[in-house]
Amino acid sequence: MYTDVKLEKGLYSITSKSFTQALAELDPDSDYKGTELEGLDAFERQLKRFDIKVAGNCCDRVEKFFLSTDSAVLFPEYVRRQIKEGMDSVSILPDITAAQTYTDSIDFRALTMTADGEEADIDQLATLPETTVTLASSSSALTKFGRQLACSYESIRKQRLEAFGVILRTLGAQISRAINSKCIEVLSDAAEASTYSSDITYADLASFWAAMDEYDMDVMLASPEMMAKILALDEMKYCVTDFMSGGKVVTPYGVTIVKCSALDSDTAIGIDSKCAAEVIYGTDVIVDSDKLISTQSDNIAASIMCGFAVLTSDAVKKLQLA
Repeated sequence: MYTDVKLEKGLYSITSKSFTQALAELDPDSDYKGTELEGLDAFERQLKRFDIKVAGNCCDRVEKFFLSTDSAVLFPEYVRRQIKEGMDSVSILPDITAAQTYTDSIDFRALTMTADGEEADIDQLATLPETTVTLASSSSALTKFGRQLACSYESIRKQRLEAFGVILRTLGAQISRAINSKCIEVLSDAAEASTYSSDITYADLASFWAAMDEYDMDVMLASPEMMAKILALDEMKYCVTDFMSGGKVVTPYGVTIVKCSALDSDTAIGIDSKCAAEVIYGTDVIVDSDKLISTQSDNIAASIMCGFAVLTSDAVKKLQLA
């Protein structure tokens, strides 16, 4: 039972396993099917064990984690989850990356694809046209993204966990915006640019969409300034209902527009999200668990390592205003 699990710092140090995965081996989720605890993961069951409420009107204070040495072990995972939630809330990666890869190295070599010949009207016994996949000629280093939150234990111990969670999620969002910026940089360097007048028209948008002739542009990243110009077009007024119901801006021809402050004000990037880009993770979100448990240190540091590769360069286009 979850109430009998011995919590210790070593659960954070098991190679290739997260804290929750290590905890789930001691307390399998399958044991709770058909019970009131079904739907909670191993970490959430431990919060219930120590009666730690992290949200709602009756949420506890930070110091609740430190009432025992066992419950203190849960604090780094709470911090990590809040930071990860903040990262996910502003990340553009789910909208634009076709693949996620995980590596235990600090660098990676991306795949590149080239297609030769025509697929139509192949004569009998003729050689089939060939698509070649090769490794990039050189490796690319993963980039470390992170941020440190300076706060003494004395300053946060009496704070409600819901309020402290807002701060941690904000820290996560700051990390994620830096990751977004790096992804935009990689995509922009690989994209062929099309230039239009500063007074962008709906016809310009349609022309930009059609420029990706062999692929289907389904996502467009736009700076806030560019997005404001697009939304001001008369033709876009018919998309307001879609935005109000789903929170997404979709053009009449099916392209989802994603606001991205990392882009220059006169730039947009069109993507076929099914085949354009890959994100490579070297680590998950990491926090310094030992310090958070043992010393209640004066800072909370979080980091992640990742990199990006363009799998199909023709599936990325750039719109530039003159």
